[in-house]
Amino acid sequence: MINVQNITKNYGPFQALKNISFQVDKGQIVGFLGPNGAGKTTTMRILTCFMPASSGRVTVAGYDVFKESREVRKHIGYLPENVPLYPEMTVTKYLRYMAKIRSVPRRNIKTQLDDAIEACGLTERRHQIIGQLSRGFRQRVGLAQALIHAPDVLILDEPTSGLDPRQIIEIRELIKTLGKERTILFSTHILPEASMTCERLIIISRGEITGDVQLEDGRAVSSQGDTESLPVSVSLTLSLEIAGAPADEILPVLTDIPDVIRVEQTGTDMGETARFYLHYTPTTDIRAEVAETVVGRGWRLLEMHTTEVSLEELFLSLTA
Repeated sequence: MINVQNITKNYGPFQALKNISFQVDKGQIVGFLGPNGAGKTTTMRILTCFMPASSGRVTVAGYDVFKESREVRKHIGYLPENVPLYPEMTVTKYLRYMAKIRSVPRRNIKTQLDDAIEACGLTERRHQIIGQLSRGFRQRVGLAQALIHAPDVLILDEPTSGLDPRQIIEIRELIKTLGKERTILFSTHILPEASMTCERLIIISRGEITGDVQLEDGRAVSSQGDTESLPVSVSLTLSLEIAGAPADEILPVLTDIPDVIRVEQTGTDMGETARFYLHYTPTTDIRAEVAETVVGRGWRLLEMHTTEVSLEELFLSLTA
């Protein structure tokens, strides 16, 4: 649904985006993460036809954002960081006004307005003046205006910015519900928010895409970077303390266990025990085989526990 190819954006001598490329498939909820000033908002403004790129090509739903911007806008619902609301209007009047701007056919306005209000949990607030709503409900109105023309793609820029914890949870659940029928790309710099909502994270830093992380149950299971210095896979780590043999005898045996990516060994304690760190693929569980291998060799397994690379560690490594 979204295809970004070699996009560059220059503001005079400053290069905000540096030849970035990524793709978002239909039905995905993808987080667009990066530190402040990384280029998230600039990218989203290009995707939503608010500004042109200096070079490169972007298509949304098969339409070119530069050559076919009118068609692109029909397929995109956009929630900017600062929600475009008229505080003196009621929720219903504002959304009806936005429906007319979006060229929703007159016969469909009532149905689509009711659908947007219900989807965003605004039924009890539909006749209230927007200026009297809490920030969380104003954010819901902003989402409703992005949905009013029934778009295939939602682009959300910092949708939970400035909200309290309860409002953040409400908007997060709303995004997950909307994502069942739409493709969603939303920017944030809050990792827990992204991990609880998304199935994939695109990491941007200093105008460059530095990582593409796949998530499963909020946990990173794979990561791809653009340079050799970045981690190309996310692994779990099994920490072992073993006694009964020299470390240089144990090390090659552990290395040969299937699904082990690499083994690190720390110093020994007077030649009696050694600690090893086995990095292995997160889709497997090697604990039973490791235990059988160690005991089968006649060694003593003194300790074994699993650790994993946190999203915070991964994010820091991709944006360092």
